[in-house]
Amino acid sequence: MLYTAFLFGLLSSFHCVGMCGPIAMMLPVTHNNPPRKALQVAIYHIGRLSSYTFLGLLFGIFGRGLYLAGFQQNLSIFIGIAILLVIIIPERLIASWTFAQPIYMLLGRAKAKLGQQFKKSSFGSLFTIGILNGLIPCGMVYVAIFGAIGMQNEVYGMLYMLLFGLGTIPLMTAVVYLKAFISVAMRNKINKMIPYVAAIIGILFILRGLGLGIPYVSPSNMSLFVSSAECH
Repeated sequence: MLYTAFLFGLLSSFHCVGMCGPIAMMLPVTHNNPPRKALQVAIYHIGRLSSYTFLGLLFGIFGRGLYLAGFQQNLSIFIGIAILLVIIIPERLIASWTFAQPIYMLLGRAKAKLGQQFKKSSFGSLFTIGILNGLIPCGMVYVAIFGAIGMQNEVYGMLYMLLFGLGTIPLMTAVVYLKAFISVAMRNKINKMIPYVAAIIGILFILRGLGLGIPYVSPSNMSLFVSSAECH
């Protein structure tokens, strides 16, 4: 499942270009000093990865709690179904639900903080921009978070979100250097592929929970229990 995290991050970065691309394009980097610019971009990414890893830790702990509560196999099935629902339900509808209101209030505050950091060009401000950028909620991050919960372990939850973040780096870096290097039409075509990839990840979680005895894809209930017990 960890491999799917990087692949999903790589493909969902095309969605990130539309959502967070403007942030990357506006980074207060030094354009006339390539080595310094590369370091500044790296610090921005380290900030984003820090946020993703922290989210992986939190939701990995949550997943472990569900595992210890005895959900185990059912949790993986639930996570798979939740991922499929995130794909089907429009994000604007999720934003209108009561339980999502606090998240979007935090989003508004994060955007306000981002505006303040763009006025500076220090390494600290770039790191802060990365952290705030990583905390901005979107459908792709929701899917990755569900994946971290499904890992049922805080270490694997962190790794899942870290790999997801690493997958977004190549394209988000290209945005900083090349700006509009990819046409809108091409980005739209690739964006249409993302729900299918997310659906595959959701189905893999469901198969994992069913314990059909398929090596690596759907291990038997006993082998999955043993491997999970070793992690704990």
